[in-house]
Formats: sequence, structure tokens, C-alpha cells
Amino acid sequence: MLSVSFSPLVPEYVLWGLAAVVAVLAVFAVVTRGPVALLRAVALVLILLALANPSLIQEEREPVKDVVAVVIDRSTSQTLGDRAAMTDRVRGELQRRLGAMTNVEPRFIEAGDGEGDDGTRLFGALANGLADVAPERVAGAILVTDGVVHDIPANAAQLSLKGPVHALVTGRPNERDRRIVLLRAPRFGIVGRDQTITAQVDERNGTGQAQIQVRRDGQVIARRTVQADRPFSIPVRVDHGGPNVVEIEVDPLPEELTAANNRAVVTIEGIREKLRVLLVSGEPHAGERTWRNLLKSDANVDLVHFTILRPPEKQDGTPINELSLIAFPTRELFQQKIKEFDLIIFDRYANQSVLPATYFDNIVRYVREGGAVLVAAGPEFASPASLARTRLSPIIPGSPDGRIIEEPYRPGITAMGQRHPVSRALPGSEQSPPAWGEWLRLLGTEVRNGTTVMQGAGDRPLLVLRREDKGRVALLLSDHAWLWARGFREGGPHLDLLRRLAHWLMKEPGLEEEALRASAANRDIRIERQTMADEAAPVRVTAPSGAERTVALEPETPGLFTAQVPARELGLHTLRSGDLVAFVSIGPPNPRELANVFSDTEALRPLAEATGGSVRRVAATGDDVVVPRIQSVRSGTRLAGGDWIGIRPSDTAIVRGVSVLPLALGFLGLALLLGALLAAWLSEGRRPNRS
Repeated sequence: MLSVSFSPLVPEYVLWGLAAVVAVLAVFAVVTRGPVALLRAVALVLILLALANPSLIQEEREPVKDVVAVVIDRSTSQTLGDRAAMTDRVRGELQRRLGAMTNVEPRFIEAGDGEGDDGTRLFGALANGLADVAPERVAGAILVTDGVVHDIPANAAQLSLKGPVHALVTGRPNERDRRIVLLRAPRFGIVGRDQTITAQVDERNGTGQAQIQVRRDGQVIARRTVQADRPFSIPVRVDHGGPNVVEIEVDPLPEELTAANNRAVVTIEGIREKLRVLLVSGEPHAGERTWRNLLKSDANVDLVHFTILRPPEKQDGTPINELSLIAFPTRELFQQKIKEFDLIIFDRYANQSVLPATYFDNIVRYVREGGAVLVAAGPEFASPASLARTRLSPIIPGSPDGRIIEEPYRPGITAMGQRHPVSRALPGSEQSPPAWGEWLRLLGTEVRNGTTVMQGAGDRPLLVLRREDKGRVALLLSDHAWLWARGFREGGPHLDLLRRLAHWLMKEPGLEEEALRASAANRDIRIERQTMADEAAPVRVTAPSGAERTVALEPETPGLFTAQVPARELGLHTLRSGDLVAFVSIGPPNPRELANVFSDTEALRPLAEATGGSVRRVAATGDDVVVPRIQSVRSGTRLAGGDWIGIRPSDTAIVRGVSVLPLALGFLGLALLLGALLAAWLSEGRRPNRS
């Protein structure tokens, strides 16, 4: 390409001033001296051109291909139905057709879900994919999407390209789907009371009615038929403390888009109004205050404490009206209100005829129906007055052998105790022997059933835990836990041990021996399996789409097996290991990608038509996928037709080299200037002198 360029030797305003002066002088000379002055004017113009410093420039230009961006939508909604297969077929056809155009460079850009709950970010991906391309080189953009796009610019001026935007929409116009929408879901509830969940079934091309089922912790608790697009309420009993997982699922429609939004999960954290504990001390002793201080320090515990100071057999002649003692309300506690307690602790209690035999029957019944009893034994446990020799014996996990071992020993954790949440990883247990102080007394006992988690002198049982029907029982075979509280020989973790023990008895979910838990860490699922077994079976993970996979677990600590796997889908995942069920939600609870799953041709239409582009379905009817022809359109405003879409070529090029030839400098400029001056001089010399 040939062009002329000027590089003035003087400032531009000086050059224009000189040009004006030259013009005035040339006109004046011609008027006063006639045509002979033309040569003088030419000389002045040549001087002016020399100052303008013109150059002849020759550019070597190489045409470059136009860029056509093809954005492929790989978001979650594009996995529904047969959209993914449609997308792959359209992509392959576009690659073939654009590859056959010699003046086009196709650039394929993959776009997925945005961070967090941003939804589909097609135009953000388009801008990033064309960041290294000049806007004038972009001949157009083709979007292969279902139309569910969440970052559509407000107008075409915000796009970083000059060409048209065409949208090829996957999906079908007659799609059907049904989903559960939570309208009101409580996060907390009082144990033993009902909480109301309000939800609604939304559907398109449905039947107007839907069958739902409600599960709590994996167990079906209700089935109902509800009207679509109308709110309905479900009362759910908060069964226990900790997470109560309530799952509402609606039956799918035939051939609906996805079942991933047919289920909603609400986790209601069960909270007890007060954990009511009855502490009965058989006699005053040094460890009594340890139990009292521990239970009173917990604001969530309502403690009722009685100490037997005057058993019925004690007769010393003191008149009743002079006694300041409160009568032990046995009937009220162990018959009328026994079910109001979450835990009953017998602390060094001996059978002193305070409790009739029928009340022990009530306690046994209370445990088997879900209550909890802790026997903190002292020397009286080895005597004939032992609780193990009453009607409580069927639920007490061991029988005393009559021996009282009084010698220093360090409590130790058994092999089973290393796995049990009550005793696992107690502070100081990581050393051998444990880094805590000694106890001085142990009650010899033969364990009949239950799990021994701690041991004392001679590896004898120290702490035994047992499940009895729906309830729980613990047997602590020493009354010297208070030595740790007093710091005897460096003390020990009495708070950790006794608090864990009490909370296990009151069914704290975090202390269950057999448990399956799952949590989300970004896009990963962390699985925890607590078990008393030597090994943990693989966990079955079900994705929102229904796809299943089996995950093997690795031991992390004794009794705890874990795994961390990437989540392949957003939404609610279900984990199962035997009868245990856990849920974990990846991403937002109600992701934008699944809030509206129907393919859409109208959302992108205003923007596409503003750029001269078009929006069309690739499979309106039948199973055939139709991809329009692609052709270059150099003039006119129409860039789409019935069976074609257009791109606008830019005719851009890259300059590979430049040759510069100065015109007013060097010998050529000097010769022209001297020639003009000589001609003016000779012409002036031949003119006759009129004077």
C-alpha cells in the first residue's frame, strides 16, 4: 500500500503561517510583475514543501483471518434431557463448517457455572476468550446454549465485538418438569414438639396433582397428595437433639427434565428446652461436689440434687420437729415425674430402703423407653447393699465380685475405648502411660454386657457403657474422679471425660458410636464414618441427578474413617452406609441453574437482534438437530435468514514492513529548489528594463 506522509521540520503553526505568507507574496508578485513571477512563486512553494518534509511510504500488508467466537454452554442446566448430546452435535457441525472457511479462525470457548450461585456466565466467558483479539477482527459470535443465561448485557454497546451475535438454543419447546419449592422452613425446634414446614409443588405441562412423601432421618413419616402450584404445610416432630434431617420428595412426571429438583431437604436443629438431670448422692463425700460443679456449669442443664443424709434405719432419738432435713420425694421423682428427666445419676448410692422395689422397676422401664442412668460406684457397690443386687440389676452392665482394690493406678483407655467418642483422644492419652494423675480405688466387677472403654489397676474394667433398648446405662467403677479435679499428681481431664459421658448418655449426636456425617468443602465432599468396628464399609454417594458411586474410606484415627471426593454436580447429595443416611448440599441450597430449567429463546433475542444476529432452536421438533448455514455478508444490515446465519468480515491485515522514501530532502529536493531559483533568475534577466 502506497501513501504520502509529512514530517514538518518546523512546528505546524509556523508552517501554516509561512504558507499564508507565501500565498500572499505569490499573488502580489503575479499582479505586479506578471506571469514572470510564477517561477518565483514556484520556488517559494518548493521551499515550503521542503519544510513540510514529505515522504513516500510503502507498506507490506498481510491479510489476517477474522475471528468467529463459538461459546459452548456447559452449565448444569445443559446436562438436562438430551441437551448435552444436542450441544455436542452442534459443536461438531460448527467446527466442520467454520473450518472450511479459509478466511475465518474459529475460537471455541467453554463456559460453565459461575462461582457461588452466579448461574451461567456466557458473556463473561466470551469476553475472557476474546481478550487478546482486537474488536474489529471479531466477525461474529455464536452461542450454543439452552438460553438460561444469567449475565446478559443490558445493551449491545457493552459487548467487546463489532460482529453479530447468534444464539443456537438447545432443548425443546414442550419440556415438562416438576419441582419442590420451600416457602417456610424452620432451622431450630424444641425436642418433642412439632415444627411446620411450608412448601409448594411447581410444575409445567403436569397433571395438577402430585404425590409427596416426607422422611425424617431416612424414615418415611408421611405421604400426601397435594395440588400443584399451591402451598401446603407439613407438621414434623423434632425427634431428638442435634440435626433432624427432613426430606420432602415429589413423584416425578413422565419424561420430565430432571429429578434433581424433585426433592428438598430441611435440617432442623433439635434443641432441648433444658436437659433435666437428677443427681442422687448416697452420702456426702469428696467427689460429690465434682459432679455438682460439672452439671451446674452447663447452662443447658437443669439439675435436681439430693443427698441422703438420714436413711430410714438411722434412729438416734432426735425429734422430727427439730430436724431441718428435707424428706426425699421418692414418689414424686421416681413415679410421677421420672419421664421428665434426661439422666439419673446414682452417686455412691446404696440400697438403704429409701427406694422401694417398685421404684427400681420404674427406673428399668424408664431406661428401656429411652432414658439414661449413670452409676458412679463407691465401696458400697461391693457390699450387699449394692444397686447391682436390686431390681436394677437387669440393666447394670456388671456384677461386683466383692473386691475393693485400693492402690495407685493410672486410668487407661482400652482398645474399644480408643474408638469410642466418649474416651477417644482424651487430652493426655496420646502418651504411654497417659499424662494424667493416679486414682486410688477401683471396684472389682465382672462385666456381663456392654463396652469397657477405660480400665484401671490390673486391666480391670473402670468405665463400662451399655445400650438398653432405647436407653443407655453407664457404670463408673471408682469414686476417685475428683482427684483429677483437685489436681492430684498433675490431675487429669475430668471435665472432658465426665461431660462426654453425661452427653453420651443424653444422646448427644456428636458422640454416637455409629454415625455417618458429611460436609461440604468448596466443591468437595468430606465423609466421616464413626464406627466401633475394625473396618468401615464403603459409602454409597447419590448425586442430585441420581448417579451413584461407591467411595472407599480410609482410617484417620481409631474408630473414625474418612474420605474426601470431588462433587461432580451441584445440589443435594445423599450418602448411605448400611442403615445410616447423611445429606450434604454442594453449592447453594436452591441453585439458580435449577430454579428455572426450561430452555428459553426470548431472553437472548433483544441483544442478538440489536447486533444484527438471530435466535433459533436447533431441534424444534423431532430428533433431528438442524444447524444453519454460515456465510459472510460484506454489505447490508441483514445478517440472518431462514436457514442461514451471517458473519461480517473485517478485511483487517498485519503490516509486515514499511519502506520510507523522503521527497523533499537530499539531491532531489536540492536540484528542484536550485532549478526553480535559476529559472526565476534567467526569466528576470531577459525581461526588458522599463525604467
